[in-house]
Amino acid sequence: MILLKSEQELGYLREAGRIVAESRRVLEDAVRPGVTTAELDELAEKFIRSRGAQPAFKGYRGFPGSICTSVNDEVVHGIPGPRGLKAGDIISIDLGVVYRGYYGDAAFTLPVGEVSPEARRLLQVTEEALWRGIEQARPHRRLSDISWAVQSYVEANGFSVVRDYVGHGIGVSMHEEPQVPNFGPPGLGPELVPGMTLAIEPMVNQGGPEVVLDPDQWTVRTRDGGLSAHFEHTVAVTPRGPWVLTLL
Repeated sequence: MILLKSEQELGYLREAGRIVAESRRVLEDAVRPGVTTAELDELAEKFIRSRGAQPAFKGYRGFPGSICTSVNDEVVHGIPGPRGLKAGDIISIDLGVVYRGYYGDAAFTLPVGEVSPEARRLLQVTEEALWRGIEQARPHRRLSDISWAVQSYVEANGFSVVRDYVGHGIGVSMHEEPQVPNFGPPGLGPELVPGMTLAIEPMVNQGGPEVVLDPDQWTVRTRDGGLSAHFEHTVAVTPRGPWVLTLL
């Protein structure tokens, strides 16, 4: 069942989303060669708690970190630890908060120092694919219009969309209905109506779309060892169009 949010609930979700956006800015400033993913995790947790919120991921289904840190060929759900970032790496950071019972969720991929032209293009295409998906989050569109906007742009640029992991509804739970795939033909699925809140999150691979799960049972990486990027925003469907809740 898709839960529609009232104006008041959208306000609460915006408050959570603002803390996500502020946390993103803190982490963007901290990513550099030599910093460890554990240090980024500690920084994120301290900041989120300083804003009166809780890290949504910590303890979620047993996840040990406050953020997910996925480096290079890691797609999603990387566990923070002692790994130090190196110049030329890319790191995807997925972060969520819960504030007054409402959730915000966003992800972004950053270059660490100077990166290859292909890596930079992967980041640019993935972020643009997210915005093309967001543009479809309007009343009377269909859910798969979002999916097709992402897939068609990614594949036109020579990359591939991960199919094993998808976006989702969000609100008083981290994961609500509906699922939001990043692939599929347009014009299918539920009609989008005001009050729907969606976490739209393209995961895009340099090579093929296939992924594998590490023995830690969390870290997902590309099967072929190619780079992967991940961008996400929490978005509300409103009568005026999409409202991105996780932007400053």
